[in-house]
Amino acid sequence: MRAAFVALGLVFGSAAAFAANGIDVKRGGDANVYGNCVPSLVVENKSGETIGYLQVDVVLALNDGRERTIELASAYRDGAPFPIAPGATATLKQHLDLSRALGVPCGEVKERKVSRTICETARGTACASSVSVKP
Repeated sequence: MRAAFVALGLVFGSAAAFAANGIDVKRGGDANVYGNCVPSLVVENKSGETIGYLQVDVVLALNDGRERTIELASAYRDGAPFPIAPGATATLKQHLDLSRALGVPCGEVKERKVSRTICETARGTACASSVSVKP
């Protein structure tokens, strides 16, 4: 009986440890498209839940003192789903057909900071796991 409780504790403990790792978002590669910087972020889903939609709004400080906010998303908000399964990675991109281009090359960006994060599960509920972003 005692061995059963120990085994049960190990199962719950390992599941909680897997879910506790959360969702890591790190800076991806930047691209210059027609003279405009198009940044990206790379997501690693270390949680136990499938991400249905993830969006990170990044504020870019430019060399001339202006700031621009861009949305980097895992999929189109109302488009075809692109779920991110536990253990998988994906790229958050700026959808240039729905948003304004940055207007400067990547060399003109001096600082990045996160202003907002939206994370929804494949069921449409808010993600229970924490999202850590390093832009």
